[in-house]
Amino acid sequence: MNMIKEHKEEQPIEVVLNEIFTADPLPIAQLYRLSDMPDEGAEQFWQSWVSVSDERRQAIVRHLADICEDNFVVDFSPIFVSALEDRLPGVRIAALDGLWDSTDLNLIAPLTKMMKSDPDEKVRVAAAGSLGHYVLLAEWGQLPESILPELVGTMLAAYENVETAVPVQRVLLEGLGAADHPRIGTLIAEAYENGDQAMQLSAVFAMGNSADRRWTVTILGEMESPYEEMRAEAARAAGAIGNSDFVPQLAALAYDEDLAVQTAAVTALGQIGGDEVQRILADMLDDSEVEENEELLEVVEAAMEEAAMMAGDFDFADFPYGDPIDNL
Repeated sequence: MNMIKEHKEEQPIEVVLNEIFTADPLPIAQLYRLSDMPDEGAEQFWQSWVSVSDERRQAIVRHLADICEDNFVVDFSPIFVSALEDRLPGVRIAALDGLWDSTDLNLIAPLTKMMKSDPDEKVRVAAAGSLGHYVLLAEWGQLPESILPELVGTMLAAYENVETAVPVQRVLLEGLGAADHPRIGTLIAEAYENGDQAMQLSAVFAMGNSADRRWTVTILGEMESPYEEMRAEAARAAGAIGNSDFVPQLAALAYDEDLAVQTAAVTALGQIGGDEVQRILADMLDDSEVEENEELLEVVEAAMEEAAMMAGDFDFADFPYGDPIDNL
């Protein structure tokens, strides 16, 4: 952070912007200067932005969205909001990704418009996913519940519209799974039973998003699916629901032949927690095959930490920087 601060003091914003817009390769470190830009810097940014190539604009917004995934201090939201109207679909999708965790209620209207009428299907899919995230946040109490009736009604209407593309319908169903609405359970069941494998995947996702134990038997059955993608989706749903009845089957899937299924199962075990889960994960750490798989090993360690924190057994002495609460 000190290095970034010194770099910021050394170079005026016009120099930084020139590098961002023209240097090859794109200077990723300089992108942090776009966070919380002063008015003068923002004005210079937008004056130059209109002449930046499609490829460069997409690369910039995509990198900004990626930075936001790991850094909660930066704020590129003014850029993302403006980029929602960019002529290039890839830029609009990157902007939607960057706004994924936004709680700005003013974005619901433009996101709804994009979901309904954007000319690019992938953009409509991404916008539908963003609306679903608003539903989830409202159901969790992180946004006002008052937004739910209109938002859920809009999403339901789009889901049932015969002109809505199936990929958009799928994402709408996944988001609606979190809604406490009397029709959602029926819609999930119908989607699961309609025979389309892709829609069944979304139905299982919605089951998990609902956190409703009524789907336990169905999800347990899909954990034995011959399709890797479905086994992974069922494992994720099991973790979201958090029922301890899933633990034995998740323990088996933790040794599945498919890595995606393994990581989904291990992550779900961490979400469920409990003494039995901690024993299963500890045994995995002692397994030589797990030790040799760096990616899986990291997932197991993360799941153990989550399970321990749920049980109140997490020792902050093991945390590399001490108790994070004390460091605030």
